[in-house]
Amino acid sequence: MGFVAGSRVKSPWLFHLNTGSCAGCDIEIVAALTPRYDVERLGCVLVGSPRHADVLLVTGPVTRQMLPRFIRVYEQVPEPKVVVAVGTCASSGTPFLGSPMVEGPVDRIVPVDVYVVGCPTGIM
Repeated sequence: MGFVAGSRVKSPWLFHLNTGSCAGCDIEIVAALTPRYDVERLGCVLVGSPRHADVLLVTGPVTRQMLPRFIRVYEQVPEPKVVVAVGTCASSGTPFLGSPMVEGPVDRIVPVDVYVVGCPTGIM
């Protein structure tokens, strides 16, 4: 087994879920996968199914429309799972908190292990 293939055996596999963000954080996640930063060389692989993921990356506040889908995706991630709230919207819900269509930040719905706070678009 080669070095790269061997490093991916125990590396984190990521599943990204947008629960209502403006796509600023989504662009930052995709930028980390491009050749300039290339997190895949460290073994972080973006997978297409939550059943294969170790880490659930969540961007945006949880909207009412995404709530049942978010819970379904969270339940599909196998144990042990790590939830990462990326961006200010996912971490605190602002500036959309209080809107009738926003259920709140991610930690009101599921337990969050890591918070990556900040807004790449400059809204907050």
